[in-house]
Amino acid sequence: MRNDTAFMDRIHCFLPGWDVPKLSPGLFTSHFGLVSDFLSECFTQLRNQSRVSVLQGRVRWGGALSGRDLNGVNKTVSGLLKLLYPGADMTVSEEDLEWAVRLALEVRRRVKEQQKRIGAAEFRNTHFSYTIGSEGVEKFVSTPELQSQGGISEEPLECGQIWTMSPGGEEEHPGLFRLEVNEGPGGGVKVLNNPVPAAFKESIRCAEQNLYARAQQLVGDRDPRSHEFSVQLRGFDAAKSGAKTGVAALIALSSALLKKTVRGGLVVVGEVTLGGTIEPIHNAVTIAEMAVEKGAKALLLPVSCRRQLFDLSDDMATKLDIEFYQDGRDALLKALAE
Repeated sequence: MRNDTAFMDRIHCFLPGWDVPKLSPGLFTSHFGLVSDFLSECFTQLRNQSRVSVLQGRVRWGGALSGRDLNGVNKTVSGLLKLLYPGADMTVSEEDLEWAVRLALEVRRRVKEQQKRIGAAEFRNTHFSYTIGSEGVEKFVSTPELQSQGGISEEPLECGQIWTMSPGGEEEHPGLFRLEVNEGPGGGVKVLNNPVPAAFKESIRCAEQNLYARAQQLVGDRDPRSHEFSVQLRGFDAAKSGAKTGVAALIALSSALLKKTVRGGLVVVGEVTLGGTIEPIHNAVTIAEMAVEKGAKALLLPVSCRRQLFDLSDDMATKLDIEFYQDGRDALLKALAE
């Protein structure tokens, strides 16, 4: 039965033991406690009710959820809301609704991850997501045990975030970075790093000007000049300059403005000039090997690197999905999650 995915699909949620506190004397009372038969009768009466109607018009589920996923998540949310709001006429707050939605998706995803281990082809898409409100941002829900602190995770990052690699230079080795961008009302691009590395400052300036000059191609009718972007560069290796990360910066700025996430497990490499030309990269094999080492599942490179990768070993080539782009717009379209 442990390998029966059809049986597992009928389990609504899985709560791991490490999330449940161990019994200890501090959990017991020497005074009055709940009358168990009264409480159980309350729960019995609540079983005949449903809170699924609270979700209608307020929550939209992502495309990765199947019919049984939706059934399980809806019932879990309904049960949690009945505990918080026993009265059917009580108004459910936005904060509590989102808490219940995230928890229901997390415990259902654990079931899905077990199915993925048994039948990976059928259950490969486990990126559960939701959107609250008609104009809300799609948010992805992971489980704590799947999250990676030091490497690249398969989970989609938040809008405006992207993994990138600097190809390095004469005085610096290639390095892994994560770009994080927030947007708000105002104008211009503000880099939060202090001091700002000179090489990264040049890359972000070129990315900003490309966004302004090609706004119609990249973000449609949105006007980037009426938004202020806050940018942070986070380094995960000895390399700190963030040199030649302009394409990733352009995608991160566009992602923040479009409110769309970048694909999980993807690393984008490349530099864009002020005129929109993509600069060549001369150590594509080294970058691909480093991407595999860091846990990347996909690598997006300039098309000029294609011939270099003929020298990539068969072992590395089978571990990494390598894609190529022609220009900034092509890179953006291939980087955004569907």
